[in-house]
Amino acid sequence: MSKSAAGIRFIFITLVLDILGMGIVIPIMPELISGFVGGDISNASWWYGGIIAVYAAMQFLFAPALGRLSDRYGRRPILLIALAGASLDYLLLALAPGLAWLVIGRIIAGITGASISVGVAYIADVSTPEKRTQNFGIVGAAFGIGFVLGPMVGGLLGGLGPRVPFYAAAVLTGLNWLYGMLVLPESLTPANRQPFVWRQANPFSTLTLLGRYPGLRGLTVIFLLIGLTQQILQSVWVLSTMHRFGLSLIHI
Repeated sequence: MSKSAAGIRFIFITLVLDILGMGIVIPIMPELISGFVGGDISNASWWYGGIIAVYAAMQFLFAPALGRLSDRYGRRPILLIALAGASLDYLLLALAPGLAWLVIGRIIAGITGASISVGVAYIADVSTPEKRTQNFGIVGAAFGIGFVLGPMVGGLLGGLGPRVPFYAAAVLTGLNWLYGMLVLPESLTPANRQPFVWRQANPFSTLTLLGRYPGLRGLTVIFLLIGLTQQILQSVWVLSTMHRFGLSLIHI
């Protein structure tokens, strides 16, 4: 297997685990939170929505920064640091003694999950013009698999306890970190590296690029609306089915 093929395989697994980490909390987090608020599902729903929002906000804020850091120091170290941090964070979430620790854990998870941008940059580095479309199709496949497996794994393992999925995710992510240490080559040559500039790491400044490319503004709005509707459904589904039908985590 060539180095680029090994790298793409690793990125595929990493992206699946990143998206799985987003979905794995969907079925288990409401029950975990309700245990901290005396079983009050109404109060738990407020916390649940806030924790989901915090995770997404951290991804928005840190994705450009991690991307720029990888432009400066290479893709490999940033990806491996993010994976190590994600594995430790899952353990923190599994052992969280209260709501404050859950919030902190999801903040860290959002930061490490922002490494998706670095994974996509890695694919761009190693793709030839003839293979670029095919390789980015792999990225889309990884997202789809992660979105399918995340809630399913969370629900099945959550039947054993709301903290069990976090332990499983910690082990899987840790094994992937070890795999990356052994097989992942660096994709960005020293000649192509760029200095880190804080202004370019600002997520709000990147939005100004939309003004230069009018065609992107419509696509951005479309993707925003698609993501919004998906998150609304995911956020209320578990709360609704638990409250109205009394379904367990396995059945959700």
